[in-house]
Amino acid sequence: MSEHILVERQGAAQIIRMNRGDKKNALTRAMYAAMAAALDASNDDPEIRVNVIMGVPGAFSAGNDIADFMVVATGGDGGTEVFDFLRSMATLKKPLISGVDGVAVGVGTTIQFHCDLSFATPRTVFHTPFTDLGIIPEAGSTLIGPALLGRQTAFAMLALGEPFPAERALQAGLIYKVVSEDALEAEVLSAAARIAEKPPTALATARRLMAGDTDKLVARITEEGEHFRQLLTSDEAKQAFMSFMSRKK
Repeated sequence: MSEHILVERQGAAQIIRMNRGDKKNALTRAMYAAMAAALDASNDDPEIRVNVIMGVPGAFSAGNDIADFMVVATGGDGGTEVFDFLRSMATLKKPLISGVDGVAVGVGTTIQFHCDLSFATPRTVFHTPFTDLGIIPEAGSTLIGPALLGRQTAFAMLALGEPFPAERALQAGLIYKVVSEDALEAEVLSAAARIAEKPPTALATARRLMAGDTDKLVARITEEGEHFRQLLTSDEAKQAFMSFMSRKK
């Protein structure tokens, strides 16, 4: 498990908290692995009825750690941790709720496509600059996005890379509710408690029917991943990442 992922229980809720605040919760391979393990474990644990994922004040997640991208871009082994986490979300049997505050970049946004309820604060901005980096959206967002948001809104978010402040994300249907920073955690945990009180079999069946074809979603995640890896090694992506790293310095 990663020291940057904290997993705890509150009643029947499993709380997964990204805790790498100094890097705005940029996700490393170890962090992905820890979150995937926690989600997978919840599937067969009758004591867990709902999963909650949160970040730290001001940062849900800045997306994938750029250093890990650079490993693949330069011909290194990227591992399977990212795919394992995306698959875990796609095949999750228990409800998933998120509490988002502040930065929500890349996978910090696409996680929301897998959530049954997403809460965000007014200062939250959802941003997916995939194509700006010479890569493509992931997490099955190219499948879920148009269905959830409509094709043109999905294109604006996922291909154009247009930032969506919380209120616009709410209007688009990406998130469920906008709440104040002070109220975020209480709202999320209250919703988790309400979900945990529902008859689990009925809730799971309703959720599965609403979620749709899991096999189709996993196939799309796999297809996106293949394109993603190929593009990461392209000259276009290398130049984009080098430019990004130069701006950060």
